[in-house]
Parts: sequence; C-alpha cells; structure tokens
Amino acid sequence: MGKQAWRESGFGIPADHEELQLQTARLEQMTTELSAKLEEKGAELEAARTATAS
Repeated sequence: MGKQAWRESGFGIPADHEELQLQTARLEQMTTELSAKLEEKGAELEAARTATAS
C-alpha cells in the first residue's frame, strides 16, 4: 500500500520512466535534424532572393 500511495502522489518515478527517456532522446534527435533542415532551407531561400535581386 505504501508504494502505491507513493506512486499515486506523483513523487515516485513513473512506471514508464525508461520509455519517456527514449522518447525524449528521439524527440531531441528529431529537433536537431529539423533545425538543420530549416537552416539549409533558409540558406537556399536567401540565395534565391540574392539571385533574383541581381
């Protein structure tokens, strides 16, 4: 009963703690990849604007 009360209180480690850590790692990797793609597309857009302005 004590362990159950501890979990339900929100003070204990969630039962799916490991899965949450894996999901966090996947989301961080996705964020890194998307940030790189955004930077690349921004550079392409800037080059296109420069080419059309000339």
